[in-house]
Amino acid sequence: MTLMTGDEYRQSLNDGREVYIDGEKVKNVAEHPAFKPIIDVKARMYDMNHEERYADVCTTKLPDGDTICRPYKLPKDKEDLTAIRRYVETVLDDLGGVVYRVGDETIGEMWSLYDAQDRLNEIDPTYADNIRHHVDRVARKDLFHVSANTDPKGDRSKLIEGKDGGTLLHVVEENDKGIVVRGAKFETAAAYAHQAFVKPTISNWTNENMDPFACGFICDMGSPGLKHICRSSLGKGRSPENYPMSTQFDELDTLLVFDDVLIPWENVLFHRSIESAQYIRNTLHRYSAFNYVLRILRRADLLIGTALLNVEQTGLTKIPAVKEKLAQLISYREGINAHLTAAVAEAEKSPGGLMMPNQSLLYTGRIFALTNFPAMAHLTRELVGGQLAISPDAETVSDPKVKEYIDKYYSVGGWTSEDRTKLLYFARDLLNSSYAGHKITFELFAQSPPFAQYLAAYNSFDLEQVRDKVRKAANLAPEAVGV
Repeated sequence: MTLMTGDEYRQSLNDGREVYIDGEKVKNVAEHPAFKPIIDVKARMYDMNHEERYADVCTTKLPDGDTICRPYKLPKDKEDLTAIRRYVETVLDDLGGVVYRVGDETIGEMWSLYDAQDRLNEIDPTYADNIRHHVDRVARKDLFHVSANTDPKGDRSKLIEGKDGGTLLHVVEENDKGIVVRGAKFETAAAYAHQAFVKPTISNWTNENMDPFACGFICDMGSPGLKHICRSSLGKGRSPENYPMSTQFDELDTLLVFDDVLIPWENVLFHRSIESAQYIRNTLHRYSAFNYVLRILRRADLLIGTALLNVEQTGLTKIPAVKEKLAQLISYREGINAHLTAAVAEAEKSPGGLMMPNQSLLYTGRIFALTNFPAMAHLTRELVGGQLAISPDAETVSDPKVKEYIDKYYSVGGWTSEDRTKLLYFARDLLNSSYAGHKITFELFAQSPPFAQYLAAYNSFDLEQVRDKVRKAANLAPEAVGV
């Protein structure tokens, strides 16, 4: 097997997949103006793996000598986790922006299932074989592997009881070739990925009626009967000068409609297994949350840099109150960094023998990053100032008829009017654009809704250690426990 190039990735998307956007059926996903910018970003990631300057960071070898993309290697020690972080940071540095759904963060969900092999073997040994096969296959074939978790939001009271098979993805048939599934999922990047790990979402996984819905499988994104219905691009019709992030890094979201799609048996990872559905929902992000929070750390860096450069233009860093606000942004950034660093330093062995980030530190770090980002973005707006909302666009400021006025009123110190407006446009796209609002909502729900994030933090913390401390400090009987 060899690492894919960017051009090979683009060509691989011409597999007959059925993609719809803005009222049209897409003929060539890689060249369509709505998809091309983000596909070019992913293609750049593929090409990085072939450049000598990135070889040590972006690639590694399997025991048999096959070279693979670095984040696809199963983490066996802390050095592997550190290498994954270095990979993500290197890629984001090269791209000059933040992308979330690009593969390295979703392969971790397969590693979570890898940890359940022993139990799945008891249910059906075939499933454990399939899991190992697909974890290895993604790495060796260099596939763009995504997730598919979120269900269309129908009547929740029916959905969680397994009474509504109209929207919730479920098995409608079994035959000698595999299972046939019907229903829908939402997934970011599905229209330009190779495959998705489709799995149950949060539900009542104690009800026997949920059996048909308790399935997990790998689905090729060009499968017959699979339809991709995509939202409009947030960068559509906008210039890169005015919207430098929207026009490059908008990761398109897709409603995946499974219209009686055949899933071959070799791609089925569990089936009619409520226990497996419970397990995957409880452990899904034990690895992938690490890569996810790394992205929010980079977003925090962008907040600090944007605020700092804007206040430095006019000498406001001399004011103690401004320094105080910058220190708040720095503290936020370093809080995320501390959680990530400690999660590796205190990493723990998983049930499957892998090395996973410390779960309590990782999940609390995710909550810290997500809950504080809106406040930090607002603080950045304060520091950037009102010109964020009132500056004319790039086409106007470059008009020869008004340029002398722009130069007069936007130039300051060592800053030309061109650089100053560029920074304002970047700040607007980071903080105030449709893209900015979408990103905050995406981050909040991308892995799981807030209540589930708090539940993961609760379940991963060692409560007995604090109980024991108080029992000793308060001189309580050892048997003093809750009910």
